[in-house]
Amino acid sequence: MTHSPKSTVAIQSYSAYQIGLHWLIAALVLVQLVFGESMTALIEAIEEGGSVSSLDNSLGGLHYYSGIVILTLVAVRLALRLKTGTPPPPVSSRFVELAGRLAHWLFYVLLVVVPIMGLLGFYFGDPYGEIHTFAKPVFIGLIVLHVCASLYHQFWLKDGLLMRMIRVQPRS
Repeated sequence: MTHSPKSTVAIQSYSAYQIGLHWLIAALVLVQLVFGESMTALIEAIEEGGSVSSLDNSLGGLHYYSGIVILTLVAVRLALRLKTGTPPPPVSSRFVELAGRLAHWLFYVLLVVVPIMGLLGFYFGDPYGEIHTFAKPVFIGLIVLHVCASLYHQFWLKDGLLMRMIRVQPRS
């Protein structure tokens, strides 16, 4: 059971800030995945001394700055997690609980390491850029797993897990 560091009462839902950060980071990651190829076109044009379309130039800039924003928001989210805690996992098997914990921490690792590798790749090239690029299918797979697990909890187990990340429940 996870407790708030300031009390001995277990929290039952995420805070409004945690929920907001979750969905904002998710939206920014989606933008990164959809428009990230423009950054590849931009870098290739720079390396080859060629030109790039104004759209790829703009989307490449969006990718760059969104990555920095993601890194910053994840730092805030981790600090908030340490300060306020998280709700306890739903009653489930040890395997499901362990898989959930591992998936969440893998998300955090990716959300920190991938933007850093992207920045290093932008300024110093490979192998950082290759590591950054390799993360895309890992992210997509993890997102699919995360969405499927959330839907499994909501519609098969009916344990209310998904609702904890959609609405704030009053604290008791």
